[in-house]
Amino acid sequence: MLTIKDLPKYEALLSLAQRYPELDITSVETCLTFLRTATDVYGILDVHFDQYGLSMGKFTLLMLLVHAEKEWLTPSECAERAGVTRGTVTGLLDGLEREGWIRRYPCPEDRRRLYVSLTAEACQRLDKILPRHFELIAQLLAELTPAEKKLLQSLLQKLRRGALALPQAAELET
Repeated sequence: MLTIKDLPKYEALLSLAQRYPELDITSVETCLTFLRTATDVYGILDVHFDQYGLSMGKFTLLMLLVHAEKEWLTPSECAERAGVTRGTVTGLLDGLEREGWIRRYPCPEDRRRLYVSLTAEACQRLDKILPRHFELIAQLLAELTPAEKKLLQSLLQKLRRGALALPQAAELET
């Protein structure tokens, strides 16, 4: 993924704004700062999860299973809750099963359906990983006060609502 390491200077954006009157300098600066920050955070989390042989996608599925209201989920429930396709979930579940994190087994009432659950080994491994994970999250946000964290959540929710209102957002759901 290509990223911008150094954000453009205000003067460069001002020059572009003279050529393209639609350019709102503050919006562009805000968007670029957001994207740069998101890239940095993803990079940090990728390194963190890699220590455990996990990816963000695999970790997401594990957390869905940890927080499921029952001891199992179906693959289609995993896909829906994670907001990804069934094909994506199948690949992630294949890897998690190979690595001993989950097991898949047929539904007793309908053998065409599969259930997915955490293994006992996965629960033990998560008991070691999660404290470190939560410490990392706290460190990532350590520069913010509790009030700033709440404000950031609110602002990001507004940004997300704006993004989902765009016509291109329909493509995100496929």
